[in-house]
Amino acid sequence: MAKVTGIGGVFFRSDDPGTLAEWYWTHLGIDLTPSDAEERPWMQEAGPTVFAPFPKGTDYFGRDSQQFMLNFRVDDLAGMVAALRKAGLDISHEEDMTGVGRFARIHDPEGNPVELWEPAE
Repeated sequence: MAKVTGIGGVFFRSDDPGTLAEWYWTHLGIDLTPSDAEERPWMQEAGPTVFAPFPKGTDYFGRDSQQFMLNFRVDDLAGMVAALRKAGLDISHEEDMTGVGRFARIHDPEGNPVELWEPAE
């Protein structure tokens, strides 16, 4: 049977796509979308990826209207949180889950929740 081998992209609506893409590049290091076939897109490192539908009534994402939440795997959560705080971003939902890893949450300029995850070793 053929199977999916990874996530090929994350696409969502934005009030100002260019500004939002710059925010993700500036604060999280996610390369901008290539403008031609010669440029390479952002390349993620191999590692665990969780695909998890949540119950419709969950409050885990925040707003009731929020249909998704991005979760990015990071290699140094403490360092990233320090840099984000220095840049003036609010950090919430800091949590350590035994056997799973450490988490922190930020929100992008359009209010979308972004979870940062440093997997347990």
